[in-house]
Amino acid sequence: MNKIIDGKLISSKIKEKIKEKIQNLDVKPTLVVIQVGNNEASNVYVKNKKNAAINVGMNFNHIHFEETINEQEIIKTIEKLNKDNTVNGIIVQLPLPHHLNSNKIINHIVPIKDVDGLTTINLGKLFNDEECLTSCTPAGIIELLKAYNIKLEGKCVTIVGRSTLVGKPLIHMLLKENATVVVCHSKTVDLKRFTTKADILIVVAGKKHLICSEMVKNGAIIIDVGINKIDNKLYGDVNFNDVLDKVSYITPVPGGVGPVTIAILLNNTLKSYNMMNKKD
Repeated sequence: MNKIIDGKLISSKIKEKIKEKIQNLDVKPTLVVIQVGNNEASNVYVKNKKNAAINVGMNFNHIHFEETINEQEIIKTIEKLNKDNTVNGIIVQLPLPHHLNSNKIINHIVPIKDVDGLTTINLGKLFNDEECLTSCTPAGIIELLKAYNIKLEGKCVTIVGRSTLVGKPLIHMLLKENATVVVCHSKTVDLKRFTTKADILIVVAGKKHLICSEMVKNGAIIIDVGINKIDNKLYGDVNFNDVLDKVSYITPVPGGVGPVTIAILLNNTLKSYNMMNKKD
């Protein structure tokens, strides 16, 4: 049995469906990415988003500010984009430089164009099971599990990490699927005690090879969200080779969660376009 969850394959299937829907539209959806500074990883992520958007037939606009930009200038740009009816999706590429308040900036995006699902309004709607644009990585994780017919109902799912970007929204998406959710974080005592009980282990800690074989239950499913670049090589939060013989399914790094996250971003942009144009 092939244990590797192929994120690139699932991503290509989602993007193909988006492409089919877009090709019949007279006016194409537009995604705008705001980037501040020259973070090496962010440069790669923005390039990947641009390529994916163009490949499905979307318009893409990259607004790039110098690291010294002040909050008010970024907010002014967002407010202008909010009023532009040709713009459907706005995202702020994270992380931002330390002098900028990410939460304050993101919350100036109108919820209908918040295709990263990170405004307080969209997060609040998610927590209340209301229709909304949802955070791309957590939604991508659910999509991956469903694509491999992995049932969540009644399963013990342990998340390692509690970020607003992934961990917190994911808790509510998993609860909606009737999973039993355990959340671990940097202050958790005896992490192994919780990870070894997980039917599905989702790791988003940002720490190379945090999880090894002895921390994983036999037959567990592992979703590794970590991307750690060391000496120009990418590593996950899970020691892939160490756990491979023990698991039933696992996502690789790279090629697992990342491609699906971008596909969900494009899907959210199309969803925003449809809401703005009152289409089904």
